[in-house]
Amino acid sequence: MTLTHPWARNTMLATLMMFSLSASARELSVSTVLSDAFPWGQAAQKWADLLKERSEGNLTIRVYPNAQLVAGDQTREFSAMRSGLIDAAVGSTINWSPQVPELNLFSLPFLFPDNAAIDSVTQGEVGQQLFEAIDSKGIVPLAWGENGFRQISNSRQPITQPTDLEGMKIRVVGSPLFQDTFDALGADPTQMSWADAKPALTTGAVDGQENPLSVFDVARIDQVGQQYLTEWNYMNDPLVFAVNKRVWASLSEQERQWLRETAQEAGQWEIQQNRDGMAQRKADIKARGVEITSLTTAQYQAFVKATASVHQQWADKIGAALIENAKAAIQQADAQGTD
Repeated sequence: MTLTHPWARNTMLATLMMFSLSASARELSVSTVLSDAFPWGQAAQKWADLLKERSEGNLTIRVYPNAQLVAGDQTREFSAMRSGLIDAAVGSTINWSPQVPELNLFSLPFLFPDNAAIDSVTQGEVGQQLFEAIDSKGIVPLAWGENGFRQISNSRQPITQPTDLEGMKIRVVGSPLFQDTFDALGADPTQMSWADAKPALTTGAVDGQENPLSVFDVARIDQVGQQYLTEWNYMNDPLVFAVNKRVWASLSEQERQWLRETAQEAGQWEIQQNRDGMAQRKADIKARGVEITSLTTAQYQAFVKATASVHQQWADKIGAALIENAKAAIQQADAQGTD
């Protein structure tokens, strides 16, 4: 008979317990386009931190920033998640709109004047309809985040009216709706990656670009010749926390609850952080010598009128009823704000 020393038995038990815990724990991959230097990446990391704490390490997520799971091609993120290559993502409505046309709602020019307008849509019936559209594509949406309103900058002059954009070469993201918007304003929209855009902006081959203030600030876009920035809130880019439907189905009810609740908490936290930090970002950008222009109501309405045809062009692609529902929600929010 072989006698086992009590110390050895305890060591074996501890090892078996550790193995059992590691076998039961699960890690999901989460894709983001930006790192945690930006609010977008911070949203994903906040989700990871909250989930680890809530589940006591039984369900965790590993964040893969800079769209590295799709070799840097952010337009492939949604398809990769749907196919199961990516478990989950904190993704942009712009990047996902080719697969979910309804998400182009947020890119309609000058539809959303302010944060209250965005909240009235994302947090209401229209937001639920958009989540249903995402769900129909094999992705389970969990919560909203925010990349924010996209503003325009250039190296030539302040932009206060549509005619200021005539002939100006503007770098835009790879979406036909962006192309149509800047065509309507008389600009020369040029689709290119940011890697290509930086040298083009530096040399003056491209005059301007459009991005949220957070991106302009953190990426130091003023260092590539962008001296003039106009706050025009021409479109918004909400983020969506989501998970592959097959992955979702494989989770227990408790794990689903952890994942959804922490996504919602991370989304609310990130939205507030992004908005609270806007005044400081503007001050920092101004301190670096950038001239920031804010539009008057009349100036804003001139851009609304100039791009009205784009709404007509895209009504059938997005869904005319969805657009009308969004407009009604925005009008109601505006009326409540002026009471």
